[in-house]
Amino acid sequence: MRRQRSIKILATLGPATSEKDRIRALFEAGADVFRINMSHTPHDLLRTLHGRIRAVEAKAGRPIGILCDLQGPKLRVGTFADGPAALKPGNRFCLDTDETPGTAERVFLPHRPVFEAAEAGHRLLLDDGRIRLKIVEARGDRLDCEVEVGGKLSDRKGISLPDTLLPFGAMTDKDRADLDAAVNVGVDWIALSFVQRPDDLAEARKMIRGRAALLAKIEKPSAVEQLDGIIDMADGLMVARGDLGVEMPLEAVPGVQKRITRACRKAGRPVVVATQMLESMISAPVPTRAEVSDVATAVFEGADAIMLSAESAVGDFPTEAVATMDRIAEQVETDANFASIIYAQRADPEPTGPDAISAAARTVAETLKLPAMVCYTSSGATGLRAARERPNLPIIALSPKIDTARRLALVWGVHSVRTEDAHDETDMVDRACRIAYQEGFAQPGQRIIVTAGVPFGTPGATNMLRIAFVGAAQPGAD
Repeated sequence: MRRQRSIKILATLGPATSEKDRIRALFEAGADVFRINMSHTPHDLLRTLHGRIRAVEAKAGRPIGILCDLQGPKLRVGTFADGPAALKPGNRFCLDTDETPGTAERVFLPHRPVFEAAEAGHRLLLDDGRIRLKIVEARGDRLDCEVEVGGKLSDRKGISLPDTLLPFGAMTDKDRADLDAAVNVGVDWIALSFVQRPDDLAEARKMIRGRAALLAKIEKPSAVEQLDGIIDMADGLMVARGDLGVEMPLEAVPGVQKRITRACRKAGRPVVVATQMLESMISAPVPTRAEVSDVATAVFEGADAIMLSAESAVGDFPTEAVATMDRIAEQVETDANFASIIYAQRADPEPTGPDAISAAARTVAETLKLPAMVCYTSSGATGLRAARERPNLPIIALSPKIDTARRLALVWGVHSVRTEDAHDETDMVDRACRIAYQEGFAQPGQRIIVTAGVPFGTPGATNMLRIAFVGAAQPGAD
């Protein structure tokens, strides 16, 4: 099944879409990768969903990516003695280490490291930012605050500290158990929440041991400040706009989204734009015009993937939401302005042989108006280099490794195919031409461009570029 667009669609599974027929419907509507949210998924359900996705993959005959999203640390206040407490602007409110149920003047905060790191002048955001406090005095066991934006605060509501670099990592014991279960079952991407600094990725990468790719979720201002270092440590990034919109001014989020997208494109890292893209379709069969423009903006920016969360997980119209996103992306990519915008943001190739080959392949293919470019890739690095060029033609990535083909399902413009590695140069050309024809990208008599590495099967050794003619149809592609 060939997509008629380059950007990929990431759909979250949930109660509305856990059954195999619903997963198949989402795939047929346009989903390329499925997200499993470990905040709501026990390990037995993780294994069940993985099996159902792989069954859909086997029937479709096309690699499907699976992303496992770890929950990360959750900071929450304690309980209240007499129901929700009304916090009024200008009043004082205290967070402390006393486990006694709270009142309108104080509440228990069961996170000792917060008291060690928070300082006077820092902001505290409660209940997804609906309530805002400012710390007046920080002591070892209490934070005395002034209420800047009031409201009713109830039991175990979440708390964010956008100005505070918290002295603990991005993984909890639950995350460690979830990560271990996910890589053992065979997911393709691990998304790490609560990333504050590059070092936060080290523990997850050590646990993964190359069995999956690592995606850093950018959802805190401290992560934006250390973006370059995080990009260096991660295999890809997610712009988690919902959490960013809580911890920084809403009007700053679009600019941050563009900054992250462009930085990832320059570095050749996949970038996912997420959260509330078609939010109204949770309960409506059509999106708002503003939501359509929001999705279109991410496509025009050249993001690798756009994500649906509640729309596909718990919404009333999950398949329609995927189909709508698919139509928007196709329309944008055929817009007269799309190619010039993508071209204007294209980064110069890195001074390496494989990058030079990929850049040359894109130039030759566009000059000759070829229908497709084919790259042989074992580790996926050559596929990423080809996608970094953002060519105006499809990229067919041929890999002998199914896990590589599945990971590349998240990458812009890449149509992954698992096949045996080429035995020699003749086999390389014949196999590329045969698959380009059978996958519906090229017709007999057309030319394609092929990149590969010699000796064959050597990861990261891309050093060959060939223009090849597609002959008559040949049955039996691997």
